[in-house]
Formats: sequence, C-alpha cells, structure tokens
Amino acid sequence: MTRPPTPARVLSGIQPTGDLHIGTYTGALKQWVANQGERENVFCVVDLHALTVPEVIDPVKLRHQVRSAAALFMAAGVDPERSIVFVQSHVREHAELTWLLNCVTPLGWLYRMTQFKSKSEGRDSVGTGLLVYPVLQAADILLYQPDFVPVGEDQVQHIELTRDIALRFNNLFGEVFTLPKAEIPKEGARIMGLDDPAVKMSKSIAATTPGHAINLLDDPKTVKKSIMAAVTDSERELRYEHASPGVKNLLTIYQVLSGKSMADIQAELDGGGYGTLKKALVEVVVSTLEPIQARHRELMSDVAQLDALLAAGADRARAIAHDTAERAKAAMGVGA
Repeated sequence: MTRPPTPARVLSGIQPTGDLHIGTYTGALKQWVANQGERENVFCVVDLHALTVPEVIDPVKLRHQVRSAAALFMAAGVDPERSIVFVQSHVREHAELTWLLNCVTPLGWLYRMTQFKSKSEGRDSVGTGLLVYPVLQAADILLYQPDFVPVGEDQVQHIELTRDIALRFNNLFGEVFTLPKAEIPKEGARIMGLDDPAVKMSKSIAATTPGHAINLLDDPKTVKKSIMAAVTDSERELRYEHASPGVKNLLTIYQVLSGKSMADIQAELDGGGYGTLKKALVEVVVSTLEPIQARHRELMSDVAQLDALLAAGADRARAIAHDTAERAKAAMGVGA
C-alpha cells in the first residue's frame, strides 16, 4: 500500500506520563515545528500507553497530564491548523486495529523487545498491556500510513517491529499498510541526564531524581540549579571532540537551542571554564522556555477551547484512521 509521493506524512506521539523535558523538546517538538511547512504531520498524545501499569493510574491526574502535554505541543509551536494534533483515546480505531495486529504478531517478537525486558525485570507479575504495548504503538503508526516516524535511536527497534508486523499482515491478507521508515534527527535526538551523562534524559528518572532533567515547565531558579549542578569533570576542556560526556551533553543542548555552530560556540567560550558554559546555557534555556511556558499557561487557562482544538484534531485524525481500519478489517474478513 502506497500513497501519493508528496507531501510526505509524518506520525509521532508522546506519552503524557511525567513532565516533558528539554530532551523531548530538542528531539521531538522542535523537529515537528521545523517540518510543518514541508510535510503532512500527525501528532498524538498517546494516553492509552499510560495504562500499561494500572496500579499507578490516577484518572484525574492523567486527564490533566493529557491536556498539559497537548498544550505543550502547541506552545512549542505546533500549529493545530497546519498539523493534526489529537489524543489517542479519542480515536477508537487505535484500540480496534491493535486487536487485529495482535492476532498476526508472533509472541516471540514481543518477548524480544528491549523495553519489555527492562520494565518487567524483577517483577512478580506483569500485565498483558506491557507485553503488547509495541503492538499498540504499531497500530498508532500504521493507522495513518506515514512515510516517516521521527524517533530517538532507542526507539528504532519499535519501528522495525512495526514494519515486521505490517509486512506480515500484508503478506497474509494483501497490501494494506505502508511500511514506515524511522527518522532520527541529526541534532538533539539523544540528550543525556544532567546527573548521569551515560543515561538518556528520562521522564521516569526525572520524576524521582531532582537535577536529572530540565523540564519544560521548570521555573528559572530550578533551571539554573539543575544546570549548575550538572556533571562535568575536573578539567577545562570545551572542545567538543575532546570533552567528557557530561560537557558534550551541555554543549549539545546549547548548540541545539541557540542554533549556533559548535565552532562558534567554542570561540564564544574560549578562555572560559565550565562555569562560563553553564551560565550561558542557563540563559539560552530560560529564554527558550519563557515563551513556551507563557503560551502553555494561556492554553491551560481555557480548557474548553483546548478541548475543542483537540476534538477538531481527533476528527481529522479519524478521517484517516477509519479508512485504514476498515480496509484492514475487510482484508481479514470481518466488519460490515
């Protein structure tokens, strides 16, 4: 199954659990905004994925987090008129297609997924949702027949599984799904933890470890505290190619947010130490976050209007998803 070659369609989604951080912004939101004029974009708050560990669900908090995440999409510059922005659970075809794909996905494929191994390790009991999570992710993608799915390197395995599932379905029942390609952003795709530059910046770690991440809604005082405490080393090496992992991480964040070349950054910081780098980074982070936070407050102050924007986005998403789901059902011999 192929679509017309232009414009390319791009699908991406973010879970509403935990606070969105600067790594999410540089690796996802900033890229989404930059591509709005070139592609047909479909962006989703994947709230169904937040249900895989039901013991920790707070329904009231989850609804707030869903709205907040969607508001951050828009506050970062995603235009709901130019891009499709919606909430996953508002389009029921996501759950429907997941069941169809569950029925064609070999169990062994799911047991091999790195995320399942890491999240189930040490637990006495694991819910089925955690195991079939990648199939829901595959359904999220395949419903919209995207050409590209922007992901970090750690998510490439999920796109490969999605392609495998789509190919198996197409081989069994005929050509229904486009085989999407993973697209890794050239810069900022992998921002590491400020407290441990060997670990990717993570919402789950940030929830329990202050100073691990810079969250998009952090106030200037918190931003400064996190950056000034970031791990570096005992040297003064600011040349990227010779710097330690912690310093490279700070330089990367500075480069992506400032838009400057690494050569210009190194010239700017020449003669200074890590304190100079950290102070410059505080300034660029705070100046980046201030307009995002102001727009987020505006959107969250009018929930009815925000919900209306998301409902309109869901209608646009459903127009694509319904067609795909119906064709998948027909191919399998079910449905009207």
